[in-house]
Order: sequence, then C-alpha cells, then structure tokens
Amino acid sequence: MTTYTGVNHLAMATGDLDRTIRFWRDLLGMRMVAGLGRAGYRHYFFEISATDMIAFFEWPDVEPGPEKDHGAPVAGPHTFDHVSIGVASDEDLWELKDKLDAAGFWVSEIIDHGFIHSLYSFDPNNIAIEFSASVAEMDVRARPVLMDKDPTDVAREGAEPRSGQWPPVTDPLPRGQRRIYEGMGSELAEGFK
Repeated sequence: MTTYTGVNHLAMATGDLDRTIRFWRDLLGMRMVAGLGRAGYRHYFFEISATDMIAFFEWPDVEPGPEKDHGAPVAGPHTFDHVSIGVASDEDLWELKDKLDAAGFWVSEIIDHGFIHSLYSFDPNNIAIEFSASVAEMDVRARPVLMDKDPTDVAREGAEPRSGQWPPVTDPLPRGQRRIYEGMGSELAEGFK
C-alpha cells in the first residue's frame, strides 16, 4: 500500500510574487525553501512543516480571485474552497490573529468546531486560509467520527480504505522501462547528482 507523508505542496497562483513572499514568509513566518523559473513564470515554495509546503506560480496576468467566505456554497465551475494549515496550539492562533490584524488583513474570531479551533483569513491573492489547532481530547485521526445526519451509503462503509472498489493493476510498468524526466526545478539538483 502507498505510504503518504503529508501534502508535499499545494500549488496556487499569484500575479504579485513579492507581496505573496511578504505574506507567507515574513508575516506568517514560513521559510521560502525553493525559488524557480524566470520573470513571467516563477514557482516558489514555502515550508509549512517538515513534510508540507505551499507553492505559488507567478503568472503576470493573474489577478486575485473574488473574495469568497470559507465553506460558503457556490454554483458552477469551482475546484477549491480553502486551505487549512495546522498549528500546534490555541496560543499560535492568538499570535496569528494579532499578526494578521496588525498587518491590516481581515481575520475572524477564533471558532470552536469541536475537534479543532480555527482562525480564518485571506492571503493577498484572496486565497481563503484557515489555521487550525487540534482539540486533544477530540482526535478524529485516532477516533474517526461520522456525525452526518444523512450520510451516503459509501460514507457509511466507514473510515478505512476499502479494496476492490477500483480495477486492480494487472500490467504494471516493468522496472526496466521506468523513466524519470527532467522538469522545471531539476536545476536545483545540479552538483548533487
């Protein structure tokens, strides 16, 4: 079975990389760990944790999206609602609230969702951000909970992955035919390979 290590990175878009760097690196305190590309097509990565990053493509004609409240339903084409970034404690939420407020960003009150406490805001690109501190006694990863009053039949099957729901791999690519191709960022490895 595949071993997941976290979200390697979420890829977002910005038309103003400098303001994005100022927000994610300087205001939120996330290290900028990689910067690739050139004027007109850049890709920068910020470290959320030891295993998770958020990245931004800078495309000159990108404009901030329309502001949309976190979790508010929409109609029509749509693929993304918000990103929730975990923090260690409620104290971190209060620190972030003060920082965002002092920097002039809209920031919510801290909300108790039962299993997490959350703080909501937007980055300079109008990307909806939630910061979440887990409530220790309500660890849904250790004890999954289904409180949906009318869950679908598939949801009623439970928390654990179920085999047999997709066609099995019957013709895996032989090791001798596997190739990894160079892409943007391969220049970072020069001198290491």
